[in-house]
Amino acid sequence: MMDYFKIPSPCYVLEKELLEHNLEILDSVQKASGAKILLALKGFAFWRSFELARKYLSGTTASGINEAMLGFEEFGGREIDKDICVFSPAYKEEEIDALLPIATHIIFNSFYQWQKFKAKIADKNLQLEKLGLKKIEVGLRVNPLYSEVQPEIYNPCIKGSRLGITPSEFKNGVEMYGLDGIDGIHFHTHCEQNADALKRTLEHFIQHFGDFVTQMQWVNFGGGHHITRKDYNLGLLNSIIIDFKSQFNDIEVFLEPGEAVGWECGFLIGEVIDIVYNGMFIAILDVSASAHMPDCLEMPYRPRVRKISQHTKEIQCDLGENAGKYSYRFGGPTCLAGDVIGDYSFDTPLQIGDRVIFEDMIHYTIVKNTTFNGIPLPSLGMIDKEDFKVLKTFNYLDYKNRNG
Repeated sequence: MMDYFKIPSPCYVLEKELLEHNLEILDSVQKASGAKILLALKGFAFWRSFELARKYLSGTTASGINEAMLGFEEFGGREIDKDICVFSPAYKEEEIDALLPIATHIIFNSFYQWQKFKAKIADKNLQLEKLGLKKIEVGLRVNPLYSEVQPEIYNPCIKGSRLGITPSEFKNGVEMYGLDGIDGIHFHTHCEQNADALKRTLEHFIQHFGDFVTQMQWVNFGGGHHITRKDYNLGLLNSIIIDFKSQFNDIEVFLEPGEAVGWECGFLIGEVIDIVYNGMFIAILDVSASAHMPDCLEMPYRPRVRKISQHTKEIQCDLGENAGKYSYRFGGPTCLAGDVIGDYSFDTPLQIGDRVIFEDMIHYTIVKNTTFNGIPLPSLGMIDKEDFKVLKTFNYLDYKNRNG
């Protein structure tokens, strides 16, 4: 049995067997549907696990040069037949120059940006062709004017969204520039959603862009597909992809989940440093919502929790707000008054020195954390079967070097 008190606190911990289970599910979709699944680094960038991930997935997708470089260095690119797909709302000249040697797909957010860099990409493709290497394929991101995502901060199809070319602007762009040199179309309109949302979204996508899909080599369905969640309808997803490919002459289909890769395969462990009282008991932890779990404040949401007694080693799950005999508000160590993770209750009291596990903290959480207030970043570790290993620790210089 795992001794959680041997893990440094705080620490993000990846559970390797659970990650592999997710990868097997994702690979089953690739095999059943014929789609390619790419790892979205914006959601899961735990690169120490990429040796495992590359055995199952077809490549990575990046939101800019740094993610693309990470995918290239730690996952691999065209040299090992892996895709590195990149999208950004806008690229700088130097970013395109850095992407040209590594990207297999570059997706633009406007016709203007495509035209600006079209010649550079064409020149690079001539070099790649001489070397017998896969060329850079170019795509455009579109906005099908339909998304079921809530809250609005995560919805890329809200009025005034900067993400994706609207149907009217797309038609204007085609009339002005044509589509010669465009290989694919990309939409990304999902967040933690099931296959039924994709089915409804495709109706809008085909309505607005179906006539152009016939001229494409691929369509990227984006991310946000919660494929590894227990209630996800894998059969429906596979049939949607198969039907789409059949409708459009066996066109290549990409999906780029990030959260689904890291879903429920790791946790953040912390320690109770103090317990104070102000109308309720408040547990001060070495874990911060603001610095270490920003989605708790941004979404917002309340993470699932287990507590572990330092004396008995008993593990107890949270019973819900005020549902148990002993209730506590969990707060972080920063100066932000709102650095509150949530209210939790148990059948046994919480004590200083106890450990607290926040479930499902490997995707998005790590890539969004900060050193606000100089609070140290949690260590990174991995459990392989019952063996725990520290992979990375952080110190003062990590904070200092981010600030000058």
